[in-house]
Amino acid sequence: MRLYEIRIASVFVFIVLIHIATFGTMALAQTNQDPISLEGLEETSEQPIRIGAIYNLEGSQSPLDLPSARGAQLAVQEINSLGGIDGINIELILCDGMSDTAKVGECARDLLAQNVSAMMGLSDTDMVLAALSPASEAGIPFVTSGATSPRLAEENEGLFLACFSDDAQARAGAEYAFEEMGLETCTLLVDGNMEYARLLAGYFKERYLGLGGEITMEAFLNDSDPSILSREAANADPEMIYLAAGPEEAKAMIEAMRRAEIECPVYGGDSLDSLDLKQGGMGRIVFSTHVLLDENSSRTGGFVRDYRAEYGYAPENAFSALGYDTVRLLAEAIDRSGSSNPEAILPSLGNTSEFKGVTGDINYQNGSRIPNKDVTMISLIDGEIMGSEIVKSVTIPASTIDMDSLNST
Repeated sequence: MRLYEIRIASVFVFIVLIHIATFGTMALAQTNQDPISLEGLEETSEQPIRIGAIYNLEGSQSPLDLPSARGAQLAVQEINSLGGIDGINIELILCDGMSDTAKVGECARDLLAQNVSAMMGLSDTDMVLAALSPASEAGIPFVTSGATSPRLAEENEGLFLACFSDDAQARAGAEYAFEEMGLETCTLLVDGNMEYARLLAGYFKERYLGLGGEITMEAFLNDSDPSILSREAANADPEMIYLAAGPEEAKAMIEAMRRAEIECPVYGGDSLDSLDLKQGGMGRIVFSTHVLLDENSSRTGGFVRDYRAEYGYAPENAFSALGYDTVRLLAEAIDRSGSSNPEAILPSLGNTSEFKGVTGDINYQNGSRIPNKDVTMISLIDGEIMGSEIVKSVTIPASTIDMDSLNST
């Protein structure tokens, strides 16, 4: 277990983090986002306000979590450069879960020992579930920056999503494929070991069939030879393939299908928003994600420029902006609560209204802890962005999906 205390305001932090990733020259860049208001905290202590962040900086989840961690660090640096919260700095304490659920659980317990006021992070449902028990027992609010299962918030009172949920992105993907692109037949491939993938596939299947689409084949990736599975998919002769899997598994499966000369588009969720899939030879990939990070956009441009100035390269994917937004969301809730006490922060988070983030607005309404955010569909051909479209879709309860309808063939 490696636990890093990240004090963004000092030069020392960047030396500590250099073995995690190359973060570039750290300059005090400021965003064009509106700064949080700085109302007085009840506490008079000058101790920093500690936020625990769990991210998988290595392993299968790192293509999503590393950018998110960098975005979170950038937000902390910017908030502190503006004076913190009423003159009190935020201290981000980052723990590497190493893409292992047992390590993630250890991270949560270690962060509790550091007296954090809130926790954040992670981009996968199973990873969040591993961290939730210790956080819930201690009454610590947890905001996941990128784990999209609506069940997380529905079944855990202290947990909030800063991202949209799987039902929204899967339905948006189905509607875009069937209604906009006219793709009426689909092969559904699912990583059965991931809660994220099973739920995403269930939502997609329900909406796609409801629109009139036909599922020509369903299969789990697990214990299947990618080359054999590719031949079976080719025999099913679909107009598209929907692939619900993590970035590492998705890359291997897409490469196998392209070797088998399957040229139809591969659709999927936000886990496909990975640099590993943005390269030559991958053919056409269409995925739902949280935002298109465009330097010329009034919403995202400032973040893109600041990220590049800080790290020396453009944001890798939308997860970088999700980490950034989550820190700012927590900072605003802490500011409004007037306290660094978790018991005060929790209801303040629940009262969030009209939070303006890089990835969209966040409102927690009618007791829901899931924001109703737009979904962006991005189309790649051999790694190059060929187009994007914002799709609005209605969030529905996770309990309405029959997961038993997913059958291996």
